Amino acid sequence: MERRNFMHGLLAGGLAASAPAFAGGTAAGGDRAYMVGLLQKMAEPVLSNMAKGELKKKFALELSPSWDGREPGVAYLECFGRLIAGIAPWLALPDDDSAEGRSRKRLREQALQSFSSSVDPASPDYLLWKGHGQALVDSAYFTNALMRAPKALWEPLDAVTKQRIVGEIKGLRRIEPPYINWMLFAAMNEAFLLSIGEEYDPMRMNVAIRKINEWYVGDGWIKDGEAFHFDYYNSFVMYPMLVEILEVLARANGPFWNGKPADLLAQAQKRMQRYGEHLERFISPQGSFPPIGRSLTYRTAAFQPLALLAWRKQLPASLPEGQVRAALQAVHKAIWTDPGNFTRDGYLTIGFVGHQPELGDWYSNNGSMYIAASSLLALGLPADDSYWTAPALEWTQKKAFAGRKFPKDYHVSY
Repeated sequence: MERRNFMHGLLAGGLAASAPAFAGGTAAGGDRAYMVGLLQKMAEPVLSNMAKGELKKKFALELSPSWDGREPGVAYLECFGRLIAGIAPWLALPDDDSAEGRSRKRLREQALQSFSSSVDPASPDYLLWKGHGQALVDSAYFTNALMRAPKALWEPLDAVTKQRIVGEIKGLRRIEPPYINWMLFAAMNEAFLLSIGEEYDPMRMNVAIRKINEWYVGDGWIKDGEAFHFDYYNSFVMYPMLVEILEVLARANGPFWNGKPADLLAQAQKRMQRYGEHLERFISPQGSFPPIGRSLTYRTAAFQPLALLAWRKQLPASLPEGQVRAALQAVHKAIWTDPGNFTRDGYLTIGFVGHQPELGDWYSNNGSMYIAASSLLALGLPADDSYWTAPALEWTQKKAFAGRKFPKDYHVSY
């Protein structure tokens, strides 16, 4: 009964009622409660059903009106992989006897069973690892989750499940990634294999990192291939995956690299911090942000770099923790208050603010939407961390449009 009351308080009214308004530093505890409620609202239907082998049975698929005709079953790997990558840091927090802690323990146990089901050919929820090349994309979120929370999500798995995961990931080497952001998906899988002591292909990492650095156009922005796209793919893929791949390489410090991975990592982190400064300035006083570019229906995933920097305690000095937390809180409320973001069964819909299937791209399905969980990475910090306890501060546009002092912004050359 206590857990039901806790969940009801967090989730009632589409999450709107539970989140305190910005109040100059008084809402820190409410900020975390709101975000935990959002995480649980996303995760509960997926993990509770997949742990029982019933995700495919219960998760009714929604395809974009411009769907390209590929096998719709790719949606289930998209759903699980993207969700688990975003919530992995929270699942890795230690157990405690709070309502949040008990919920986390239960969801972690369901996640572990879901990993087992995902690679078990006898399970109804065995995922679509073969066939369409989309599997390469979402396998990278699947392995990224295991890299983000190895002690919570990888080490407890039984030997058979681990062997099956390694086999499925190596099997995806059959897919030759195009020279766009897909190169990072192949590299992420190899970084995962390296991180667990398995045989890996250094070339798939080496070439991806070199190409991404060649595509850097300056002032924190990276092209996606030869053409520049003004969209949020620097958030969805480029920076998070580049940085986390380089972290593995820097730790390994192996003979496969002609340069110094640690130096490349430091450079990528500085560039991501600069990109994070742009993201923070995109947030209006009301929490809205520019609806630009491809994959707009990924919603708050546009702010994954800020959430990642906050979780890693790597926010630039220009972005105090209380300022970032308040800004991201406003973003989440601007997007997630609309009840149309979820179906009656609790699954995500295609849309930006609410259900807007016409905004879907030719590759969009409702499983794709779970990349939005990546904006919740800061929940990997415990409740008593300074990110959650620091006074809420006004963000750049909130100050600017109130006529208050705010810092000017200039191009950087790194």
